[in-house]
Amino acid sequence: MTLREALYRLLLNPADLLVRRWNWKAAFFSSLVRGIIFFLANLRSGLWAATGAMLAEWIYRALTSGFYGAITQTLGESEPEWHGAVAAMILLPVVSHSLEFVVHWLRHTPHLKVSIISSMCFTVISTLFNCYAMRRGTLVVGANSPSLAQDMRALPRVIGGFLAVGPVWLWKSLRGAEA
Repeated sequence: MTLREALYRLLLNPADLLVRRWNWKAAFFSSLVRGIIFFLANLRSGLWAATGAMLAEWIYRALTSGFYGAITQTLGESEPEWHGAVAAMILLPVVSHSLEFVVHWLRHTPHLKVSIISSMCFTVISTLFNCYAMRRGTLVVGANSPSLAQDMRALPRVIGGFLAVGPVWLWKSLRGAEA
Protein backbone atom coordinates (compact mmCIF):
# COMPACT_ATOMS: atom_id res chain seq x y z
CA MET A 1 0.00 0.00 0.00
CA THR A 2 1.26 3.50 -0.77
CA LEU A 3 1.47 6.26 1.81
CA ARG A 4 -1.47 7.98 0.13
CA GLU A 5 -3.56 4.81 0.48
CA ALA A 6 -2.57 4.47 4.15
CA LEU A 7 -3.58 8.07 4.85
CA TYR A 8 -6.90 7.57 3.02
CA ARG A 9 -7.54 4.44 5.10
CA LEU A 10 -7.02 6.48 8.26
CA LEU A 11 -9.28 9.28 7.04
CA LEU A 12 -12.05 7.11 5.60
CA ASN A 13 -12.11 4.44 8.32
CA PRO A 14 -10.98 6.18 11.51
CA ALA A 15 -13.20 4.15 13.84
CA ASP A 16 -12.16 0.86 12.32
CA LEU A 17 -8.46 1.63 12.21
CA LEU A 18 -8.14 3.64 15.40
CA VAL A 19 -10.57 1.79 17.66
CA ARG A 20 -10.40 -1.78 16.40
CA ARG A 21 -6.63 -1.52 16.02
CA TRP A 22 -6.15 0.56 19.18
CA ASN A 23 -2.63 -0.49 20.14
CA TRP A 24 -2.65 -1.31 23.86
CA LYS A 25 1.03 -2.29 23.64
CA ALA A 26 1.94 1.23 22.49
CA ALA A 27 -0.28 2.73 25.19
CA PHE A 28 1.39 0.64 27.89
CA PHE A 29 5.00 1.27 26.90
CA SER A 30 4.50 4.94 26.00
CA SER A 31 2.73 5.67 29.30
CA LEU A 32 5.45 3.94 31.26
CA VAL A 33 8.43 5.63 29.60
CA ARG A 34 6.92 9.09 29.22
CA GLY A 35 5.68 9.09 32.79
CA ILE A 36 9.27 8.50 33.89
CA ILE A 37 10.49 11.30 31.57
CA PHE A 38 8.01 13.77 33.11
CA PHE A 39 8.81 12.58 36.63
CA LEU A 40 12.55 13.12 36.15
CA ALA A 41 12.12 16.44 34.33
CA ASN A 42 10.06 17.82 37.23
CA LEU A 43 11.83 16.24 40.20
CA ARG A 44 13.78 19.42 40.96
CA SER A 45 10.45 21.04 41.87
CA GLY A 46 9.83 18.37 44.47
CA LEU A 47 8.39 14.90 44.72
CA TRP A 48 4.79 16.15 44.70
CA ALA A 49 5.25 18.12 41.44
CA ALA A 50 7.15 15.28 39.79
CA THR A 51 4.55 12.71 40.79
CA GLY A 52 1.71 14.93 39.56
CA ALA A 53 3.42 15.42 36.18
CA MET A 54 4.07 11.67 35.91
CA LEU A 55 0.46 10.76 36.75
CA ALA A 56 -0.92 13.32 34.29
CA GLU A 57 1.34 11.92 31.57
CA TRP A 58 0.39 8.33 32.41
CA ILE A 59 -3.29 9.16 32.10
CA TYR A 60 -2.85 11.22 28.92
CA ARG A 61 -0.69 8.58 27.23
CA ALA A 62 -2.84 5.67 28.40
CA LEU A 63 -5.81 7.32 26.69
CA THR A 64 -4.09 8.46 23.50
CA SER A 65 -1.03 6.36 22.71
CA GLY A 66 -3.12 3.41 21.60
CA PHE A 67 -4.49 5.63 18.84
CA TYR A 68 -0.99 6.86 17.94
CA GLY A 69 0.17 3.24 17.87
CA ALA A 70 -2.66 2.37 15.48
CA ILE A 71 -1.66 5.27 13.23
CA THR A 72 1.99 4.15 13.33
CA GLN A 73 1.00 0.57 12.55
CA THR A 74 -1.08 1.72 9.56
CA LEU A 75 1.54 4.12 8.21
CA GLY A 76 4.23 1.48 8.75
CA GLU A 77 2.48 -0.76 6.24
CA SER A 78 3.10 1.68 3.39
CA GLU A 79 5.69 1.22 0.65
CA PRO A 80 8.44 2.21 0.51
CA GLU A 81 9.08 1.74 4.20
CA TRP A 82 10.69 5.13 4.72
CA HIS A 83 7.56 6.96 3.46
CA GLY A 84 5.52 5.65 6.39
CA ALA A 85 8.31 6.41 8.86
CA VAL A 86 8.66 10.01 7.67
CA ALA A 87 4.89 10.55 7.67
CA ALA A 88 4.64 9.18 11.21
CA MET A 89 7.57 11.36 12.30
CA ILE A 90 5.69 14.46 11.12
CA LEU A 91 2.07 13.60 11.93
CA LEU A 92 2.42 12.05 15.39
CA PRO A 93 4.59 14.70 17.09
CA VAL A 94 2.41 17.55 15.82
CA VAL A 95 -0.76 15.95 17.18
CA SER A 96 0.53 14.24 20.32
CA HIS A 97 2.77 17.00 21.63
CA SER A 98 0.23 19.72 20.97
CA LEU A 99 -2.28 17.86 23.15
CA GLU A 100 0.43 16.92 25.65
CA PHE A 101 1.41 20.59 25.99
CA VAL A 102 -2.21 21.60 26.67
CA VAL A 103 -2.67 18.87 29.31
CA HIS A 104 0.47 19.89 31.20
CA TRP A 105 -0.08 23.62 30.72
CA LEU A 106 -3.56 23.32 32.22
CA ARG A 107 -2.23 21.40 35.23
CA HIS A 108 0.70 23.86 35.60
CA THR A 109 3.51 21.31 35.20
CA PRO A 110 6.51 23.22 36.57
CA HIS A 111 9.18 22.38 33.99
CA LEU A 112 6.96 22.25 30.96
CA LYS A 113 9.59 23.23 28.39
CA VAL A 114 12.14 20.59 29.36
CA SER A 115 9.37 18.01 29.79
CA ILE A 116 7.93 18.57 26.32
CA ILE A 117 11.34 18.78 24.62
CA SER A 118 12.42 15.54 26.32
CA SER A 119 9.19 13.87 25.27
CA MET A 120 9.63 15.10 21.69
CA CYS A 121 13.17 13.72 21.54
CA PHE A 122 11.85 10.39 22.74
CA THR A 123 9.12 10.55 20.09
CA VAL A 124 11.66 10.88 17.28
CA ILE A 125 13.43 7.70 18.35
CA SER A 126 10.37 5.73 19.45
CA THR A 127 8.38 6.52 16.29
CA LEU A 128 11.19 5.30 14.06
CA PHE A 129 11.65 2.23 16.25
CA ASN A 130 7.93 1.45 16.34
CA CYS A 131 7.65 1.76 12.55
CA TYR A 132 10.60 -0.61 12.21
CA ALA A 133 9.34 -3.08 14.82
CA MET A 134 5.71 -3.07 13.66
CA ARG A 135 6.78 -3.60 10.08
CA ARG A 136 8.49 -6.77 11.31
CA GLY A 137 5.43 -7.98 13.19
CA THR A 138 6.48 -6.92 16.69
CA LEU A 139 4.42 -4.65 18.98
CA VAL A 140 1.42 -4.94 16.65
CA VAL A 141 -2.16 -5.71 17.63
CA GLY A 142 -4.99 -7.33 15.75
CA ALA A 143 -5.78 -10.74 14.37
CA ASN A 144 -2.87 -13.18 14.58
CA SER A 145 -0.62 -10.66 16.33
CA PRO A 146 1.98 -12.02 18.75
CA SER A 147 1.44 -11.90 22.48
CA LEU A 148 3.31 -9.39 24.61
CA ALA A 149 5.55 -12.25 25.84
CA GLN A 150 6.42 -13.15 22.24
CA ASP A 151 7.13 -9.48 21.51
CA MET A 152 9.43 -9.26 24.53
CA ARG A 153 11.37 -12.32 23.33
CA ALA A 154 11.70 -10.80 19.85
CA LEU A 155 12.73 -7.32 21.04
CA PRO A 156 16.49 -7.95 21.41
CA ARG A 157 16.67 -9.07 17.76
CA VAL A 158 14.44 -6.20 16.62
CA ILE A 159 16.46 -3.64 18.60
CA GLY A 160 19.68 -5.03 17.11
CA GLY A 161 18.25 -4.78 13.59
CA PHE A 162 17.02 -1.24 14.25
CA LEU A 163 20.42 -0.14 15.53
CA ALA A 164 22.11 -1.73 12.50
CA VAL A 165 19.97 0.07 9.88
CA GLY A 166 22.16 3.19 9.74
CA PRO A 167 25.54 1.42 9.68
CA VAL A 168 24.31 -1.14 7.12
CA TRP A 169 22.95 1.62 4.88
CA LEU A 170 26.24 3.55 5.17
CA TRP A 171 28.28 0.42 4.42
CA LYS A 172 26.19 -0.38 1.33
CA SER A 173 26.40 3.24 0.18
CA LEU A 174 30.18 3.30 0.53
CA ARG A 175 30.55 -0.05 -1.24
CA GLY A 176 28.29 1.17 -4.05
CA ALA A 177 30.39 4.33 -4.44
CA GLU A 178 33.57 2.26 -4.78
CA ALA A 179 32.18 0.09 -7.57
